Amino acid sequence: MKKLLLLLSLPLMTLAQTAPVKMSPKAAKIHAKALTIDTHADVPINMMKPGFDIAVEHDYENDRSQIDFPRMIKGGMDGMFFAVYLGQGKRTDEANAEAKTKALAIFEKIHEAVRLNPGTAGIATTSKDAYRLQKEGKRVVFIGMENGWPVGKDITNLKQYYDLGLRYITLSHSSNNDICDSSTDGDGPEFNGLSAFGEEVVKEMNRLGIMVDISHVSDSTFYDVIKLTKVPVIASHSSCRALCDVPRNMTDDMIKTLAKNGGVIQINFVPGFVKKPSQPHEMSLKALRLKIRQTDLSDADKKALRDEMKAISEKYKSDMPTLKEAVDHIEHVIKLTSVDHVGIGMDLDGGGEVIGLHDVSQIGAITEELVQRGYSAKDIEKIWGGNIMRVLDAVEKGAGSI
Repeated sequence: MKKLLLLLSLPLMTLAQTAPVKMSPKAAKIHAKALTIDTHADVPINMMKPGFDIAVEHDYENDRSQIDFPRMIKGGMDGMFFAVYLGQGKRTDEANAEAKTKALAIFEKIHEAVRLNPGTAGIATTSKDAYRLQKEGKRVVFIGMENGWPVGKDITNLKQYYDLGLRYITLSHSSNNDICDSSTDGDGPEFNGLSAFGEEVVKEMNRLGIMVDISHVSDSTFYDVIKLTKVPVIASHSSCRALCDVPRNMTDDMIKTLAKNGGVIQINFVPGFVKKPSQPHEMSLKALRLKIRQTDLSDADKKALRDEMKAISEKYKSDMPTLKEAVDHIEHVIKLTSVDHVGIGMDLDGGGEVIGLHDVSQIGAITEELVQRGYSAKDIEKIWGGNIMRVLDAVEKGAGSI
């Protein structure tokens, strides 16, 4: 009830200097009831920086951060998959060991945030956990891993990460690794899909109950995964290539194949994956994204990056997609398959942002847009959390039979 009253009052609120979300009573009621889950949140990048406290409300206009517990509560975001993210580095034994060490530190930081805020949040590993925490009024913290690099070449690492709460792995990031080819490696394919080790990784993920995430992977890797997996797979933060022709997005055939597999594509809100940017804009953003992901930035560095981002945004503001254009991707998947195979993975704190949604406090705008397009409460509940929970259940059940 508290969540419902809060959402009904949203038009009168100012959300940390971001524009207030205007929701109709109908949309607010649907939003309050739905289990709202976002499958890709890069807030651990900020959590690993000295001085960042996820329990304190931050200001998007001041520090560009998009997620914290207070803003999740304001926006009615029940839960998110916090990403254990590492950009691909060297693939030596030493580098792999260092990647594992860094990944374990991120796991610990996520668990620490929950331990320090027991009345606000809880770790979830199952759909039952998620619905229980929602009922208790707590934020649901799932854990995913973006880039399988910390797996290294040791299959036993998967069990260690699973025991720490890991429930999906994005097999690769922007470069090839020892598991598979990436969709964006500048040197092109290395394995023409999954490596031999990657095949063992997928099998072990199936056996343990870790969702296989095919965001970032090459098309050939995707089809290799589909042939091999015994359970549904996900794309935790990808959009539609038919609407934005970039390699990171999924083709219509891939989306239909994913649906036949029983899986789900969670739509990404990174501007360049919603609406293809002009070439000069993309070149400007590429270098900036790498800088932003650093964890040892000084206050001066942060200010310089914020100023640079604002300047780029202003210069290329005509390239910035709207929330409506992001929802077009959701609708494209529905028309291509059904409402059972699409969800939301905005990539907030990792570049996700559209006009009309700058941080997690504004997610009610998505529900409002879906209501305006005529989607029912049942449909919206599937899009927001029902579909990904169904897949999580299927993967958990499959683990017991493999």
